Amino acid sequence: MISRVVLALALTAPPAMNPAMNPAMTSAMTPAVNSGATPGTAARHPCPVAMPPRTTCGFLEVPERRDAPGRTVKVGYAVRVAGAGEADPLVFMGGGPGSASMDAMSVLSAMFPDRDVVTVEPRGGRHSQPSLACPETAQALLGQLRRPAAVMAADGTADGTADGAIDRAADVAAAALRCRDRLREEGVDLRGYRTQEIAADVVALREELGYDAWHLFGVGYSTRVMLGVAAADPGGVRSAVLDSFLPMGAGRYDGAERDLGGTLARLGVGERFASVRARLNASPARVPMTDTVLGRAFTARVTGDDLAAIMAGALRGADVAAVAPALVGGLAEGRDELLRPLVDAAGERLAARVWGLYHAVQCQDEVPFNTFTPKSRLFTINADKAVCDAWQVSRSEPANATPSAPVYVLAGRYDPAAPAATARSAARALPDARFEEFAGASHAVFLTSGCARAKITAFVADPATTPAAPCAAPTGPGDLHVTGAPYLISRSPWLAAPFAAFALASLVQLVSGALRGRAPAAFGGLAGVAFTGLMAQSAHALAGANGSALAVGVPGTTGPYTWIAVASAVLTAAALLRDRGWPQIAATVIGAGFLIWWFTWFL
Repeated sequence: MISRVVLALALTAPPAMNPAMNPAMTSAMTPAVNSGATPGTAARHPCPVAMPPRTTCGFLEVPERRDAPGRTVKVGYAVRVAGAGEADPLVFMGGGPGSASMDAMSVLSAMFPDRDVVTVEPRGGRHSQPSLACPETAQALLGQLRRPAAVMAADGTADGTADGAIDRAADVAAAALRCRDRLREEGVDLRGYRTQEIAADVVALREELGYDAWHLFGVGYSTRVMLGVAAADPGGVRSAVLDSFLPMGAGRYDGAERDLGGTLARLGVGERFASVRARLNASPARVPMTDTVLGRAFTARVTGDDLAAIMAGALRGADVAAVAPALVGGLAEGRDELLRPLVDAAGERLAARVWGLYHAVQCQDEVPFNTFTPKSRLFTINADKAVCDAWQVSRSEPANATPSAPVYVLAGRYDPAAPAATARSAARALPDARFEEFAGASHAVFLTSGCARAKITAFVADPATTPAAPCAAPTGPGDLHVTGAPYLISRSPWLAAPFAAFALASLVQLVSGALRGRAPAAFGGLAGVAFTGLMAQSAHALAGANGSALAVGVPGTTGPYTWIAVASAVLTAAALLRDRGWPQIAATVIGAGFLIWWFTWFL
């Protein structure tokens, strides 16, 4: 549900035979390798995740620091060969910093069936060696939700909230220092993990694989990487696609509150969210969740500012943005059970990030471009600043590179991480760029918009082509009846036992009533079967249209459908007047119990 969409590149390729496991097959599917290219040495290895057919994986060995040669690191990559295709290949990197790239191979292969597709992992990422995982940092960040900020004003808006958030960030900095010291003992030099080096890795990979030129595809953070590649290797770049463009020097931290507020305003819930935030700052909500690092359950205490930080991450998913009006509306009515899916998703996101790489990049390439005044009230921002102050690896990267190749910039209307206005302004500064904003989309537009994928494919095929008509805004989830019950059932299916018992009893009553010629009993069973069938069908359709909708509520048709269940219970009770046997008594009791459960808990 929500947890499936807030992870920007959490795509799993379908199970498939992995050619990399069979050396006899890989030799026929691997592109020509220039064994004498420098710098870098490539070597194949089994793919770490399931991949489409004709895909091989490898490591590119490169210097950890090109400005101080010595130690080398291995950059993971995957190549899906198109077969007889002669078109220039495409290379993709995930965002983050630190999101896995290989997980998107199945989507990219479907988009570009006639050209080779290469996915390259960032150095230090999950599928590279070494991987700069910092479970210490993840654990400390999860700990931020164990207790609210130490100082609270009565209205939840005073500076004390920010001061308390900064105090909590010190715990994260201490944990990150332990991770830094451990990585240093392993020989890692964090100064080698920055955008300029990551871009150089992509250039080295093209040379090592023997491609004359290719098309670049970056999303979120990696749009910076791809701009660096285009500027450093102009002869090897045909075009660049920048999805959710995040220009260097945009002041991401300084603008975080403004960008979140702008997204909420465009969704029409700015004022309601502000009231929810103030309420939770004054009286934090207690939300059960699981520490995904240790696997232990605990009760999170979520303040309004914590919720704002969580929403800033959650709204990167277009599915979440589509249900945000219903979600915020429910929270404004005091339905704090709706916090559970948000908090669970945030916990999964915090545990999944490769924090060593993330902070190495942020401390060198993002923090120097921010002033951090006034003080932020978002614990995620304060934690990043505290870590960078403790690590002392800050250095300022050069300004945004200017590529000579054609560029296609995409932005989602509801993206709080890479706002469309920022991307539009940055695109104007590029000499040969077109910009397009997608209604209804958020971060990583290509993952949720088939129209955007078609436009990207057309641009790569012919960067000079005339842009097609704008994509139509996707249809929303429709009217929702807000309730947290479906999400709780998804976590603990036994909670749906009353619904299952009612469905089974209705079916038995329908069959037995029809066979025995008992019309009230038969019609009561028929109404119950119709209700459960309609509810199951509408919930399935809603989940198919929006993966996050059932975490917020059920279709608005639930209200009218409920009257069918009531009619079933009334007819069942009426049948009891003629048949006082135990089967009819049981059906009546189950129907009455179901309605109590339905009205008092589910709805």
